[in-house]
Amino acid sequence: MRPLLRTWATAWSKAAANRHGFWTGITLMTLNDVAWIVFWVLFFSRVGNVRGWDIDQIIALFAVLTTSAGFVLGMLRNARLIGPIITDGGLDAALSLPIPTLPYLLTRQVDSLFVGDMFFGVALFLLFGHPTPQRLAVFAFGVFSAVLIFTGFLVLVGSLSFFVGRNEAGDLGFQALLLFSSYPVDIFSGATKIFLYAVVPAGFVTSVPAKLVTEFDLGWAAATLAVGLGLAGAGALTFNRGLRRYTSGAVWTRA
Repeated sequence: MRPLLRTWATAWSKAAANRHGFWTGITLMTLNDVAWIVFWVLFFSRVGNVRGWDIDQIIALFAVLTTSAGFVLGMLRNARLIGPIITDGGLDAALSLPIPTLPYLLTRQVDSLFVGDMFFGVALFLLFGHPTPQRLAVFAFGVFSAVLIFTGFLVLVGSLSFFVGRNEAGDLGFQALLLFSSYPVDIFSGATKIFLYAVVPAGFVTSVPAKLVTEFDLGWAAATLAVGLGLAGAGALTFNRGLRRYTSGAVWTRA
């Protein structure tokens, strides 16, 4: 763990070295998030309740989404770049180090733009999520589960590049997961709703944790954690299996 923590600290220092760019990125992302919240506040002030969802649940949903997505895309930047790193032959430098390859890659880069999301999500819940000790604990649990799902899913689809070569699965998976996680899963129905639980697990990223904050259910909590652990394990297993097929590209700059 010590080398990984040092790697993470170095990546954070590198991202923060350009102070103007660092704080500009955080500010821009925060303004973008505020615009989304204003939109939903105006929407629910006009229509009231939509399929059981109200403004309090939407606040919880966006708090979980921005915190978890901000952590994964900001603090674990390479999670969404696994595919390009593989196909461009950028694993060589990482494979030469005496530490696990996947954790090293995940902690190697920090993106300050999405770090703003993480800070915004925490502040949003503390200010408008009616925090109590119980709700804070459930919120933290939901964020933890969402981080596992995000990271595992992105690593899993990115690692398919070991087997099929260059493909757009990683970027498409990222866009789909982020897009569908931005809406309550209950506004969809039929096959689409099943898709958002079973194929692109957007429902488990935000909708289920948001409902758990307002009305805790042990069964759904266990299912969300199981999905997170399952995807994290599947992503790590697929990556490590794929390493056996990796052919050096003699590229030492991407890792």
